[in-house]
This record gives sequence, structure tokens and C-alpha cells, in this order.
Amino acid sequence: MFKTSESDHSYRFEDHGPKYLQRGPRSDIGVVTLQPGQHFPAHKHCRIEENFLTIAGEVHMYVDGTLHVLGVGDFLRCEPGEAHYVENKGDVPWKAVFIKAPFDPKDGVPVDWKPGDAA
Repeated sequence: MFKTSESDHSYRFEDHGPKYLQRGPRSDIGVVTLQPGQHFPAHKHCRIEENFLTIAGEVHMYVDGTLHVLGVGDFLRCEPGEAHYVENKGDVPWKAVFIKAPFDPKDGVPVDWKPGDAA
């Protein structure tokens, strides 16, 4: 059994980015927040799928260059190998639950892409 509270964990970048509630042994689970105007650079995973459930706000998520606008209640899964870039173009914070599985803390590959580039 494992129990924790979001208030016991910190965002990677003070008030935004990922906040891990669990790291391993089989998955990573947490919340991610982007303030208005912020983005998270494009990256992909070779073995991991990454799932997002929006719980507040709205975000533009590009998966392999294709735009998906996610609002409250929307769920999106990025398959292994799919590059994803996330940008909050709104005027309120975006917050989502994320789950990455299987657990592999070294499976993250930066991708040199941003909106406006060829996919």
C-alpha cells in the first residue's frame, strides 16, 4: 500500500511542470501544470506510453505535429515514439493528471520541434 498527498510534493519549476506523486516501481503518476503562456518542450519516449487527463484549464498538445486541444475531462495517450509538445495558450493555468508506464526514468528523448516547424 502506498498513500501520499499532492501537497507533499513540488513542481519541477516552482509553480509549473511535472509534480511526481509516485516514481516506480511500475509507473510514474503525477500532475502537471502550465501557467498561461508556458510550454513544455517536445520530447518522446521509446518504451513508455504517457497519458494525460485534463482536470483544469485548456492546453494545446501537439502529437507528431498534429494539434489536439484538450479541455477539462479530455484524455490523451501518447504512444511510445510519438513526440509531444504542450503549450498553454489560454489565460488560466492548465492542470492534468499524467501516468507514464512502464517505469523507466531514463526513457525521455528531446525532440527539436515546435509549432510552425514541419512535422
